[in-house]
Amino acid sequence: MITIIDAPRPMPLRFATEADWSSIRNGCNRTEQAWIRTQAFNAERGRVLVMPAADHVTPSTVWVGLGAGSLDLALAQGLSDRLPGGDYQLDETLSRQDATTVALGFALGSYRFNRYKALSACPARLIPPAAVNAHWIHSFAAADARARDLINTPAQDMGPGELAGAVAAVAERYGAVYHDVHGDALLSAGFPAVHAVGRSGAQPPRLVTLTAGTDGPLVALVGKGVCFDTGGLDLKPASGMSLMKKDMGGAAVALAVAELVLALQLPVKLLLIIPAVENGIGPHAFRPGDILATRQGLTVEVTNTDAEGRLVLADALALASEAHPDVLIDFATLTGAARVALGPELPAAYGSSDGLVHALADAGRAVADPVWPMPLWSGYEDELNSRVADLQNASSSGFAGSVTAALFLRRFVPAAQDWLHLDLYAWNPKERPGRPVGADAHTVRAVFEFLRRRYASG
Repeated sequence: MITIIDAPRPMPLRFATEADWSSIRNGCNRTEQAWIRTQAFNAERGRVLVMPAADHVTPSTVWVGLGAGSLDLALAQGLSDRLPGGDYQLDETLSRQDATTVALGFALGSYRFNRYKALSACPARLIPPAAVNAHWIHSFAAADARARDLINTPAQDMGPGELAGAVAAVAERYGAVYHDVHGDALLSAGFPAVHAVGRSGAQPPRLVTLTAGTDGPLVALVGKGVCFDTGGLDLKPASGMSLMKKDMGGAAVALAVAELVLALQLPVKLLLIIPAVENGIGPHAFRPGDILATRQGLTVEVTNTDAEGRLVLADALALASEAHPDVLIDFATLTGAARVALGPELPAAYGSSDGLVHALADAGRAVADPVWPMPLWSGYEDELNSRVADLQNASSSGFAGSVTAALFLRRFVPAAQDWLHLDLYAWNPKERPGRPVGADAHTVRAVFEFLRRRYASG
């Protein structure tokens, strides 16, 4: 949902720090000063003061406190919840950067997943500030909302077919080429691991691609699309299964980045690959102890059917590598170990070089979309050794689970390839203003900013 709209008679929206508030308050008339004292407003961060007009009924100005800091995206994102319902217009003295921050925050913070609700509240709305690029704001907000809608949608309505349909819709919108291999055709097409993981699902497994552009370096994006993860025959407990509709969060985020590349016309060629499966149980489910073939030719001993995401990514990364991209980036809700280490808000970032990972981290800091650099520590490679296959899909030690998962994926990427792997959560578990519990499109802004700097910084 985008709430940057045109509206009549908006309320002026202004911002003040605690340091500036004393002089601002002293410039008010006696009636206004009395109202401020009644409200005990001192420009504390996030606090809102609605100043009444002369009729004491309609508001004249709405002030938002910045505390001792400055205007940032986190505060702006909470405005749609903190402000009374209605239409707002920014103070014209705001810089272009601050106006952009507020506009983007309003758009992101007003997102609500209302597909299954009969009634929904109307949040505060913002008139498009003249100082900002409305197309840029709309593109980011639309991509973010689409990713969160996909992640929030329960698996009953978001299986491999529906996820593939979302990719096809973006391809059609931007004139990109869409391709879909599904069911047993995956075997003859060279995607045996995708087929093995997804063959027990309620819908057949799929490998979908979107390609666009004819000029410029090739950017390859790969997203884990496990639409529901039971854990397979190594069945998850109920508590571990409750959020597994979000296990396709990597695919949703990859699609959102692809949509931004297309909407904002980054000067690159684009390849998006999404293996879309359901990790189910039943007579056709793959088993612990099975040895799976992969597109690259390596064989994998299955030591845990709940480590299925890396298996489908193995085939997808091999396909992406065959195109010799300038950079290859994969997104996956891959390990609980990353959440134990970093919590729900910091995606773990791995890469083929420290410079590449730190470039992504710098881009993330610039757009308030953080990632945390993690080590691809080769000393743990032996955790993936198998006595009967080229490697096993999960370490039995229980240590460094996110690192060993990334090392597994590295086996399917050429050594000379610029590659980034993002182990993300795709979920916000804590209710905050402008950030409802539910899907979170982690790394979308960070990765797009990384790509913009790499290919369009001039």
